[in-house]
Amino acid sequence: MLAAPWICRGCARSLRRSGVFISLQIRRASTGLPPVLLDRARKLAAEHQQLTKQLEGDYDATAAKRAGEISKVVAALQELDKTKAALDELHGLLNSDDAELRQLANDDLDATKKQLEAVGHKLSAALTPKHPFADMPCLIEIHPGPGGHEGRHFADTVFRMYKSYCENKGYNVKVVSYNVSEDRTPGLDGEVPISEGVLEITDPGAFAAFRGEAGMHRVQRIPATEKQGRTHTSAVAVWVLPSFPENSTDVENDFNNPESDFYVDPSEVKAEKMRASGAGGQHVNKTESAIRLTHIPTGIQVSMQDSRSQQQNRESAWRLLRSRIASLRREQREAQAKDLRDSVLSQSQMSRGDKIRTYNYQQDRCTDHRSGLDFHNLPNVLQGGDVLDKVINSVQSWLTARDIQNLIAQEEAQARAAAGGSDKKKKGGK
Repeated sequence: MLAAPWICRGCARSLRRSGVFISLQIRRASTGLPPVLLDRARKLAAEHQQLTKQLEGDYDATAAKRAGEISKVVAALQELDKTKAALDELHGLLNSDDAELRQLANDDLDATKKQLEAVGHKLSAALTPKHPFADMPCLIEIHPGPGGHEGRHFADTVFRMYKSYCENKGYNVKVVSYNVSEDRTPGLDGEVPISEGVLEITDPGAFAAFRGEAGMHRVQRIPATEKQGRTHTSAVAVWVLPSFPENSTDVENDFNNPESDFYVDPSEVKAEKMRASGAGGQHVNKTESAIRLTHIPTGIQVSMQDSRSQQQNRESAWRLLRSRIASLRREQREAQAKDLRDSVLSQSQMSRGDKIRTYNYQQDRCTDHRSGLDFHNLPNVLQGGDVLDKVINSVQSWLTARDIQNLIAQEEAQARAAAGGSDKKKKGGK
């Protein structure tokens, strides 16, 4: 089984292990791309041409938006065709009677092949469907998983890791929620046990940058409370949710629009006022400033007590509730869409309970189980440094490779369905 040229070796190994990697032992076009992708690109180019003609006569916002969405595919396809023509010309010159021309062609051959491979990668990425929340800000929720105190301590480290990473990258990040457990047994490196931490990255496109971080993060280390030097394993759950911009003009993301994923009917939400727990002074403990919202149809519950203002807690709770419900609705649609794909692809769908990464303190190692790569210098990772940036980038490569494989499988499934329908019509005609 050969890895597609745009997939790194580590990602290819991981895709094979997870069952996602689809055999590409089909006859490829001379571009190196699977024919099904090239066919899709040409169909989109034809659609773009029709839309361009339509817009010349009568402007339509929907048509203009669609033309803009597929324009990158058209540009990449044109570049691919141009590079392929240049390669074909070089192959023709290799058969020339002129020795000097043959030498010149041979000198340019390797560079042109590499260029064709790079353009093929570019076209593949342009063809990959864009996640509907890709351009949005995001919320990163951190919850301790199995492991008792260790899970809560490491949740604090993961919270600080992402906060530092955002600050190092220049992202606009703010703390939405940071709830310390009542039992404040100290952990390693100044850790405190937290029951929940929520960060909001308000930059557009933050969801696309961080969506690969969702899942179970496992830690293997000797806890501060361990007297016999034994290594413990615990986990932290990380959720990445879309966060709607305050001044969004996008109808699909407008929480007042009943057609939006973010819309929540207030009549379906039970709101409760409570006294906040934990530290905060007399005001927090003696007034009902904390808010708990329960979405009755789904059972999703959100509590917020970080602010002394009941109104601010209410607004924060509503934002988090809408984001969770929008994410759930999207997941439900994706689950329905899986029926269109080959059964092998269904194994690639990640749930929030999947173990995606391991942080091993004794071995100074961070392993991502999707890209299949190991990274050392764990302190740099936990400080949100450049090594964590490499880890996150490796996951982005893996996600792109997986999305391309999903696209190939979906196109092949639709082609088989169309061929099956055609065969039935022929038999019916006879």
